[in-house]
Amino acid sequence: MSVPQASQDTASLVKRLAGPSVTKAGLAKDQTEINRIIAEASKGSKFYDNEKRKDKDLTERIGVILKHRDDLLRNADKSKIERTVDHMLTELEARRDLSQIIVHVDMDAFYANVEMLDNPDLKGKAFGVGHLHGVLTTASYEARKFGVRSGMPGFIAKKLCPDLIFVDIHFKRYSEMSAVIMDIFKQYDPNMYPAGCDEGYLNITEYCRAHSLSADICVQEMRARVHRETDLTVSAGIAPNKMLAKICSDKNKPNGQFHLPFERDAILSFMHDLSIRKIPGIGRVNERLLESIGIKTCGDIYTYRATVYLMDKYFGLQFLLRTHLGIASNNVEPVLREERKSIGAERTFSPLGDKEQILKKLEEVAVELENDMQKTGWAGRTLTLKYKLDTYQVFTRAKSFDRWISKKGDLFMNGKELLMHEWPVKLRLIGLRMTKLKDLRAAEDKGIKRFFSAAGPSSPAKRQKMGHRESMEPEEVLDVSDEYQEDCESMPGYEEHEFEEAGLAIEIPDDPITEPGDTGSSRPPQSRPSKPISSAAKPMSKKPTSTAQKPRSMATQEKDEGGDEGEGGRSCVCPICGKSMETDNSGLNAHIDFCLSRSAILEAQVESLNRQKERKGKKR
Repeated sequence: MSVPQASQDTASLVKRLAGPSVTKAGLAKDQTEINRIIAEASKGSKFYDNEKRKDKDLTERIGVILKHRDDLLRNADKSKIERTVDHMLTELEARRDLSQIIVHVDMDAFYANVEMLDNPDLKGKAFGVGHLHGVLTTASYEARKFGVRSGMPGFIAKKLCPDLIFVDIHFKRYSEMSAVIMDIFKQYDPNMYPAGCDEGYLNITEYCRAHSLSADICVQEMRARVHRETDLTVSAGIAPNKMLAKICSDKNKPNGQFHLPFERDAILSFMHDLSIRKIPGIGRVNERLLESIGIKTCGDIYTYRATVYLMDKYFGLQFLLRTHLGIASNNVEPVLREERKSIGAERTFSPLGDKEQILKKLEEVAVELENDMQKTGWAGRTLTLKYKLDTYQVFTRAKSFDRWISKKGDLFMNGKELLMHEWPVKLRLIGLRMTKLKDLRAAEDKGIKRFFSAAGPSSPAKRQKMGHRESMEPEEVLDVSDEYQEDCESMPGYEEHEFEEAGLAIEIPDDPITEPGDTGSSRPPQSRPSKPISSAAKPMSKKPTSTAQKPRSMATQEKDEGGDEGEGGRSCVCPICGKSMETDNSGLNAHIDFCLSRSAILEAQVESLNRQKERKGKKR
């Protein structure tokens, strides 16, 4: 049976359909047959059509980027650029720090193994945590041998493994076990950084020194304690920084550890042939962007360093140079409350077109968000509605306020208002997210007067400490300061994420996903031209909000965040093009929709190329 081809006649669609979790531990080395089955099982579904559309969009975007590359290289002194980059590498090398022992701990198939604790009959069987008509949160190692993995629709998993067992999700139980495990880890580093309910980073330098232990013995002891007290296993990576430690924790999974020698030559050798996809912060879209210019391994970064230098805004020069050298932050500390940027909730369900049913889902989301905000002590001033059509296209709409809101009534009423502007639609997901947050606990501590003050943003340094997925402006990428070096942890690329992070929660499918053959229809928003966008945070990986990018959709920047908007609107800045304007929420949303449209992006890039050519012509 032949593999279906994308409309642009490439194999990229088949690879794309395989999903984002193709690097999970326990999967088969050669996934060709697995990918064929996934493609065949997906063909004819709206999911397939949406992935095909996104794959075509990315192909066109890559075409523009490659044309830009060719134009730049045609007039560039490549040898001079390479010497410049070599000098930058020398400066980066001088800052290499091998003094700290960083450990990344990662529980093995956490949800699946917790389920086996409560149901020993599952041991040795292929099962997934989730539903046949939903999305799997994880899969046992036996199931992974068939290609079953997290984030995969249940009906596709069943095609791969006909005997697959589906197990219900029990989040309360996972949270209980996570608390026990994190308490053990914190005994080795009280300032550990939990990167989710089942993984985290530790700096064990002081613990090893105080107890006269080697790093290997210390980590073995820690892993043994987790197993003894929970009957669960954990894998670990030991390295001089967080990036290397995370990569190393996957080397000997499950129930193993890997210690990368703290030596420059050993690190460079380790990185040289490492797939670029193994780097935290590089997903399947950025992987394809890099591969389009010849970079498949970390060693290739050096070969194509002149191209990366010239196309810094697409690929992030500093990030890639540090990746090539195996240099990254070794700063391990818990996330501060003040660093939180958003809190949200959402629901997925089988496609709905009935207004009352959809509004009921929206009300459920509003109730959950209110509870979370009250429980954790937050209010916010920008509400974003996210919705996914039954065609899998994702849209966002936002509204800002001149007061702090957190109550269900406000959340639901304003979410409904945003949604009704797009009616009629047929949806399979709806969510609400609050940004421009106010820490009510801090307000209580510092007096009622502070509560009514303007909600100024955190400092740039604090924003940059958010983790590997905080994107940087092109101008910042050229900064080689110590502060920036600590925080340059991701490509400024165009990553796509399949799920939306809801605070510290996980997207929970509560109704069936549509399988191939579904005949339902949806009407995309008609009120203004729109471009579906992928969500800007990564869920299902169980990462806290600190590792998520700032949403690219409906962010606004008021000059006076504590003032009234006034009848004539307010001063806003488009987060896409950076243009300042006086407008209201509707005008801002319409402008952002235009900026997000593929044609506008392509036109802007062509215009940029033309301006560059004009400038070069004038210089001559």
